[in-house]
Amino acid sequence: MSKTILVVGYGPGISSAVAERFGAAGFSVALVARNQEKLTKAVKALEAKGIRAGAFPADAGDPNAIRRAVEGARAALGPIAVVHWNAYDTSIPGDLIGASPEQLRRVFEVPVVGLLATVEAALPDLKSAKDGAVLVTNGAFGDIDPDTDAFAAKSGYMGLALANAAKVKLVGLLSERLRTDGVYVGEVMVAGTIKGSAWDQGDANLAGATVAGAFFDLYTKRKDIRRRVS
Repeated sequence: MSKTILVVGYGPGISSAVAERFGAAGFSVALVARNQEKLTKAVKALEAKGIRAGAFPADAGDPNAIRRAVEGARAALGPIAVVHWNAYDTSIPGDLIGASPEQLRRVFEVPVVGLLATVEAALPDLKSAKDGAVLVTNGAFGDIDPDTDAFAAKSGYMGLALANAAKVKLVGLLSERLRTDGVYVGEVMVAGTIKGSAWDQGDANLAGATVAGAFFDLYTKRKDIRRRVS
């Protein structure tokens, strides 16, 4: 039975390229996102390239839905050897001042609560795989840097910046916590815009395949926990 990579937050750009890169290496691919139609088309495209794939619709911010998706992927495609976390929430507040308590909680629902729920649900498989891994997409707004903070505050990305910073810390903590279990945890920090993604306004400067290659390199070498692509 082949290894399975669970791609959470599937869409055009990074996660699509990761699915193809790992699929080409022999992985079965389990795609998770909210849009069933999008997932169905993606599965057909992967299968046309000879990659075994399945669709498991779920909201990445809903722990119960994520657990069901993990269970469904495991039953359909086999044990989860790799989790690729590419999910983010477009509804989080751009300005943290004046945001409601509910809006502020949403900042952490996907990058912290959802990611942890996925890792916990897949952890028995990740540990049994012996080379299990959690691979996290992150963005440069997570940098602890005055210029980055100033730009995020002025351009209305305060919520995203806080969510990304939380992922930076969570990746480090999970890396230390799961190291003795043989589970590698790492992230790629993307400092740019991915061609063909929802963020692409015609001036994107990075190819999804470049980021996917960085993820595959981190996974195979299992040494550094962070890689920056710009």
